[in-house]
This record gives sequence, structure tokens and C-alpha cells, in this order.
Amino acid sequence: MADRPHDPGPAGLLTRPQPLGVLPLPLGYLLVPAGTDTDPARLDLLAGRVPARWPDRLRAHELALAGDRDGALAVLDADPEPGPVARYNRFVLDPDAPAPRGTDPDRLRRELGELGVLVDLVLFALGRTDQPPGSSGAVADGDVADGEVADGEIGALVLSAQAAHVLGTDGPAAAVALLDRAVEQAAPVSPPLAGLLHAAAAGILREHGDLGCVARFEQALALLDDADGVAVGRAEVHLELAGALHEQADDRPDMLNRAVPHYHAALQLVRREDAALTWAAAHAGLATAYLTMPMVEASGQLRLGIAAQSLRAALTVYTREDHPAEWASLQLNLANSLVYGPTAHREENLVDAVEIYEAVLQTRDRHADPLGRARVLSNQGTVLAHLGAFDDAKARLYEARFLFEEHTDEASVRAVRGVLDEIARQTALARTAEHDAPAPAPG
Repeated sequence: MADRPHDPGPAGLLTRPQPLGVLPLPLGYLLVPAGTDTDPARLDLLAGRVPARWPDRLRAHELALAGDRDGALAVLDADPEPGPVARYNRFVLDPDAPAPRGTDPDRLRRELGELGVLVDLVLFALGRTDQPPGSSGAVADGDVADGEVADGEIGALVLSAQAAHVLGTDGPAAAVALLDRAVEQAAPVSPPLAGLLHAAAAGILREHGDLGCVARFEQALALLDDADGVAVGRAEVHLELAGALHEQADDRPDMLNRAVPHYHAALQLVRREDAALTWAAAHAGLATAYLTMPMVEASGQLRLGIAAQSLRAALTVYTREDHPAEWASLQLNLANSLVYGPTAHREENLVDAVEIYEAVLQTRDRHADPLGRARVLSNQGTVLAHLGAFDDAKARLYEARFLFEEHTDEASVRAVRGVLDEIARQTALARTAEHDAPAPAPG
């Protein structure tokens, strides 16, 4: 779609398409006023790139992207005669502002003309209303309920909002259908927006076990390939795709080899300070993939070392206080990596693993999670046996065996019995060696 001017009111002129829905909020809903000074930045933003140079008239946009909301508002408030575009942008940044600085939504809709639907989109996105534009049922292909037409990037956002609304009422199929229509609206004018919408549809499919999500995530990444300003969004898509591939690994182990590059791609796009949870999840997923891969070659030992590093990184974010479930799972994986990973300090690693298992046991209640507790006890008992602490090992293994028997996990019962039998054998050998040792010569 070619650029085309739209006159939303007597005091402003816009050039379409607008870079809406691409970069994070609040910038993702700010309008760019028309002009030769602002147009290069508009095109950069539309492509998902941060402008190398911000014109003076987009200083509020620059500050909004940097997270300086108050600074952006101060820039907009400095305009003695703001037009509809500036008043709309102020509304995005501070929708609850009282008069005289606040803007009445009804008046703003009238001033924006055919773009007035954006006011309702903002109210829905910020949770000020439960109803997206056009949700009364009079919407088709981006039509707005009051008869105005939203097309292109704006129509795509309208349909996306409707998809979010119907997901909880009409189900995933209805939401995905709306998102597919949104992609059709966005693709000709805003490929990055189309990519993000593809990813949203793929996420819904993944949540409901539809393997078609993999192809959709791949399509999303292709559309986002040059969107350097959407690094966190791209990382999240890589992470979702890696997770979708990883979930198939039980039936298709080769999927782990496909998943790993996407975990790495996510980590190349974000740092801990950019998006801590995304960064930590990518490290956790990479570690789990490496720990799951079969140890068929020398590089397997190297993978275990990398897995341990990634687990330690993830645990700087997933703390016991804030993320107890993730913390416990990662601690178990870390303990396992210490037990089986390459090291010149074997005994130190085993002692560290025993301590980690002990910490995790505090989160595994005998009544709420008996099998989870039994697995930790089994692992800890096995490591204690390797360290020669047979009495402590047997105490852990006896409890583990009882819990496995109580819940008829026969395979685990056999594994624990095998370790207990080996302890008994080693104990008997030690007694025999002690009995057969020659008596010390008299002094």
C-alpha cells in the first residue's frame, strides 16, 4: 500500500501507513505527524527499526521509547496549541489525566475522524474497557461498528483486539481466524506488524497443542527478520518456537537439534537488563535441551558444561522467593549436571549436588508432591553412595523406595533397589577386606 495522506481534523495531517503496533507500548500506539522532517523516522519505525536520528518534532516519541514518560509528556505539554495528533499522543501517554491537560475521549474521536477508532483501541489495550472496537457484532474485515472503516495497519489492530476479546469467550479457533484476517490487513503495509500477529496466532495454537504453530512461528520470524528495534519481540518468538520444537522431542529427538539454535538466537537478541524473564527462560531452555540430548560423542561432555553455565545464569533471575517452581526445577537440573558433567573436581561437585538436592527437598512436600520428593531423594541418595556416605544414602533411598512403592512406580522402585544392593555389596566387600587385612606387627 502506498503512502497516503489522511486528514484526521482541521489541525493535523497524517501519512499512512503509521508505525502502530510494532514497537513496544507506549510508542507502539503513538502517531507520527506528517512532514518531510518526520517521514524518514516514520519509515524506520514502520520497518521495526529505531531511527538513527530523531527529528525535533518526535522528541516525545524518542523519550517514550527510552521509558521517560514524564519527559515525553513535558514535551507535548510545551506545545501552546496542540493539534489532534499531539492531543491523541498525550492521551496515549496519560489517558487518565484530568482537565485542563486531559483529553475527553469523545471529543478526541471526533477530532481524529476516521482514525478515532484508535481512541477505543488505546482504552482496550490499557484495560480501561472490556470491549474492543466493533465487538458489538457489526464488524467485518476491519469495519468499525459506527460505520467508519479501519483498514491497513489500523484495521489489523482492530482485528487483533477483537481476537484477544473472543479468545476467552468463543475459543482459540475464532481468535486465530481474526488474527489471520489481521495479518492480511497488515502484511502489505507493515510486515513487522504482520509478523507479530502471526506469532500471536502461533502462540494460541501452541497453547492448545496444535503443531501448526511451528510453521507460523517461522513465518513470523521471516517477517521480523530486519526489525532490529523489536529485539525483545523477536527473542520471544525464537523462544516460543524453540519451546514448541522442544515439546516434540519425546517422540522426535531430532527436534532438540532444531530447538537449540532458537534458544541461542534469543540469547543473542536480549540481555538480562533488557528482558530478564525472556533471557532466563532462554538459558533454562538451552540447558534443558543440552541435558536431554543423548551422550553419544565427546561434544556431549562440553554440552553439559554449557548447560551448567546456563542454569546458573537462569537462577540469577528465577529465585526461590519469586519463582519457586522454576527455581526448584533448575536447581535439580544443575545438581544433575554437576553429577554427570566433566570436571577436575569430581568430589567437590558431588558434595555441591548433595547440598542442592537438600535445598530442593524443602520444596517437595511428602503429601503434596510425593513422587517429586521421591525422585529428589533417589538422586541425593545415589550421590551420597558415590561419596561413600552409605548410612546417609540408605536413609534417603529407603524413604524414596517407600514413596515409589506407595504410588506403584515399579521402574523407580527397581532403580532404588539396585543402588541399595550395590551399597550392600560395597559394604560387604569393605568388611571382608578389613577382616582379611593382616594384623599390625607388634611395636
